[in-house]
Amino acid sequence: MNYDKEFDASGLACPLPIVKTKKSLADMASGQVLRVVATDPGSVCDMSAFAEQTGNALLSSAEEGGKYVFFLRKA
Repeated sequence: MNYDKEFDASGLACPLPIVKTKKSLADMASGQVLRVVATDPGSVCDMSAFAEQTGNALLSSAEEGGKYVFFLRKA
C-alpha cells in the first residue's frame, strides 16, 4: 500500500504508540496515509479505538515478522 509518511513505534509501550501516532498525523494533510509499525500487542486494539474516536480511517492492520503494521488515512 502506498503511504505518505511512516512512524516507527517499535519498542514503545502503551500509550506512547497512540500518542506519537496522533502527533505524526497532526502535520499531515487530509487524505494522506500514515504507516505505523509497532511492537506492543496492545496497539492492535488501541489503534482501532483511536481511529474510531478521531475519525481517521484505519485502512489496514496486519502482523508482519512479529511487528504490527497499520495504515491510517487522515480525516
